[in-house]
Amino acid sequence: MTESRTQSVDAPALALTRRRFLKAMASSGAALALPTIIPARALGRDGAVPPSERILLGGIGLGGRGTSDLEWMLGEKDVQFLAICDARKSRREAIKKMVDGRYGNSDCAMFRDMQEILAKRTDLDAVLIATGDRWHALASILAMRAGKDVYTEKPSCMTIAEGQAVVATARRYGRVYQTGTQRLSEATFVYCIEMARSGRLGKVHTAYAHIAPWDQAKMSNEWRPAEPEPSKDEVDWDAWLGPCPWRPYHSSYVGGGWRGQYDFHTSCIGEWGSHTFAQAQAGLNALDTSPVAYEVTKNDTGDGMVATFANGTRLILSRGDQYWRGSCGMRFDGSEGWVASADGYSRPDVSSPTMLGDYQKIVRDYTARTQRPLNHVRDFFDCVRSRRTTVANPEVMLNSMTTVHAANICMWLGRDLRYNPAQAEFIDDPEANRLRSRAMREPYTI
Repeated sequence: MTESRTQSVDAPALALTRRRFLKAMASSGAALALPTIIPARALGRDGAVPPSERILLGGIGLGGRGTSDLEWMLGEKDVQFLAICDARKSRREAIKKMVDGRYGNSDCAMFRDMQEILAKRTDLDAVLIATGDRWHALASILAMRAGKDVYTEKPSCMTIAEGQAVVATARRYGRVYQTGTQRLSEATFVYCIEMARSGRLGKVHTAYAHIAPWDQAKMSNEWRPAEPEPSKDEVDWDAWLGPCPWRPYHSSYVGGGWRGQYDFHTSCIGEWGSHTFAQAQAGLNALDTSPVAYEVTKNDTGDGMVATFANGTRLILSRGDQYWRGSCGMRFDGSEGWVASADGYSRPDVSSPTMLGDYQKIVRDYTARTQRPLNHVRDFFDCVRSRRTTVANPEVMLNSMTTVHAANICMWLGRDLRYNPAQAEFIDDPEANRLRSRAMREPYTI
């Protein structure tokens, strides 16, 4: 984004953590003035985490999904949320009310300008980013440059080039990054992935991945009729658009109506494929690559598209529920059987009931082997502390999102494509290669 253009909105002074407080008191010779009665919670007793050990968290663009993420994160005892940045006043105020109510104070700071929160809140260890798709990569890059670790919602990049920039930034600045493909940390999905990955299904030849059963792959470029633009304090329209081409304000966009619009969205393929392609590639031991061939479908959605990896394994996109029950489903077919899962499952579907006899053991073996919790945000915070890579790290994000974008480009161009993952380019197709990136509106550039 630009240099800070506005003053913060109701932004109190930086939170004074216990470590800063004690340091300041000692340096001023006032240590003896500390109160003789200190609440047990402040000292980390009664199960509380002392302030010096807490992960200090901020948020950027927390709407409905972001609020759910924040509620999840606030359940972690070693996390303290300090500040919210959002282009919409209503969202800033809603998050502040929620957080202050949780802590019983009025300390949550509010910002409208992303550059301002990143520059001023040097106390923040990490940020939760849950803007619309258009901002995920750029906001992550800006936050990592500012020294913050990042948990971002999916789809985590609008183009292959944006995903590459996220990877490069995380490496350069040594930041911890987790993309919100939380099913990589859920037991029923982990079981299916482990069954496929470990050879328990025999030779796995096909994975199926759910794409959203609404909208189309070919999105709209039409502008909605202009409405009077609200004040910048109510909705900072320029900042809301961010790197996208300018268009007149319309209230439906900020209410979620940006989906299905080419400038803002990654289509029905990216909506759920950003989850399910990572899940499928994990089971196929293909998180370090992407398919090399994409077959266009004779529909508007990509339903039934076959994407083939270099070893011949196929990934098939599906909008329907013939392979699972529920949303964000996945299935693996091998020579010795199949497994499938989707949201809401207590146990996966399997080709033979005997497969479930080792369900608990397979999940336990996964957690023992990886030392990861079955809790996606906990994995992130553990990695913030240990500095190890997360389960949904930048490379995992890039390779699965490359599959998303290549499938979209295949549909947009209406022809089969060949892709070279090592070179990150389409083979003998300049038009497809031009679609690996998009122009970004100044000053919102990488």
